[in-house]
Amino acid sequence: MSSTSFFRLALVVGLALVGKAASHEHHDDKIPEGEAVSPDPIDTTLWIHIIVQIVAFGLIFPTGMVLGIVRSRWHVPLQTLGAVIALLGYFLGHAHGGRQFAHNIHASFATILMLLLLVQVLLGIYLKLHLEKKSQNTIHARIRRYFVLAHGFIGKFMPVVSWVQMLFGGITALGFCRDDHLGQCLAHFIMGSAFIGYGILLTILLLVGQAWLQRTGRSQEFFDSLIIAAWGCVNTFTEHRWGGPWVKNDLQHTSMGIVWWCAGLLGLWLSRKRDGRPKRNLIPAIVILITGWAMSAHPQSLELSTHVHMVFGYTLMAAGAARIIEIAFVLRDRGSVDEEGKGDEASSWQYLTPFLLYASGLLFMGATEEQMALLSNAHIHVSHVSYILILYSIAFLLFLFVAMLLNLYAAHAWPTNQPVAMKNAGSGVANGAIPLTNGHIDRRMRDAEEFELEGLMSDDEDDNGVANKDRRGGGGRQA
Repeated sequence: MSSTSFFRLALVVGLALVGKAASHEHHDDKIPEGEAVSPDPIDTTLWIHIIVQIVAFGLIFPTGMVLGIVRSRWHVPLQTLGAVIALLGYFLGHAHGGRQFAHNIHASFATILMLLLLVQVLLGIYLKLHLEKKSQNTIHARIRRYFVLAHGFIGKFMPVVSWVQMLFGGITALGFCRDDHLGQCLAHFIMGSAFIGYGILLTILLLVGQAWLQRTGRSQEFFDSLIIAAWGCVNTFTEHRWGGPWVKNDLQHTSMGIVWWCAGLLGLWLSRKRDGRPKRNLIPAIVILITGWAMSAHPQSLELSTHVHMVFGYTLMAAGAARIIEIAFVLRDRGSVDEEGKGDEASSWQYLTPFLLYASGLLFMGATEEQMALLSNAHIHVSHVSYILILYSIAFLLFLFVAMLLNLYAAHAWPTNQPVAMKNAGSGVANGAIPLTNGHIDRRMRDAEEFELEGLMSDDEDDNGVANKDRRGGGGRQA
């Protein structure tokens, strides 16, 4: 395939997606005045659309991303399957009957997401074709490295935008988060997603991220405190409409933002020793605990909402308390509990804080005013106990999926039969973490982080790499 025909195909596919979205008629004749959805039930076609897109964007693409990072030969087939399923789901979303929807952000963002997916697929195809070797035009060789970087960035960014689009889908399906409810929805979904994202980051650092943390020369609490301080500044000036009256919980939200940036600044200061080496501290954990206490006492208008917010606050407090115990008593300011030089085991206690953050995020996202009103007025009695147990069940499954992806990454990055000489725990590296020695472990880590499709590097580059290794090896033998 020539480069001209390749980009012509890309243009045709992109225009087809845009044209399909633009030509789709959003029927709204059954939507009552002042409502966002019609009272009709969701039909089979739309249910298939929901399931298909969750499978593609929620399961296949994240798994394919990890396979791409470790440069597995299964990366291309799996991502191709995901793209086909996602395209099918996209058209099903424009062919449903049953419930009608007013103009909404889910439909608008779907086209952007599919165009982003199209760009990602075309970048992968272009890199796989190796046009720099088949064409006399040198521009392919010049732009290749930039395309590799773009392909890697979009691949890692895709799970984030997919999560946002799935939230938009749930909000649209129920007709939530409009008019006066928008601000409250934003607070719950953004903060809830932030707790889940923090839990995922803690899991990554716990299982596979110590080498990266070591290279930064900073403790984990430095980055935690930096984000807490920045988030606190945003909350301080956005939770209240300055110049207007203080209403509802404005003062509580604003004071919570003040606590965050004050504590964040202290955490930054305590994250380094006098000689500049990284040091653990408890400030981020204390902030989480205080936030949970404040949210557990948040006044609510519905009994169900009061119970859900209370359990959310207690769960967040438990996450902060578990983190304090982990750093102070389980790790004793070290980065790992391993004293035998294996460097591949985490304490069972260390899994507690990430899980509680997953559960806290889901509880908070599931506690908006409209959700609580819907459940309170449901024909089937929904108690706070059953609802909270369902949210905890989702948290367990989410934690399982993240752990499986990290295990998949670790199995390729560090084979179990590869020796790892790790000693001198707590010798001044990040978090007091066990330093990685022998060199080849760190190189495998960097190789895996390149996020390239297998075979993307040209044969000339591979030959040069082999020649350089031979020269280095020969030089070492001469010495």
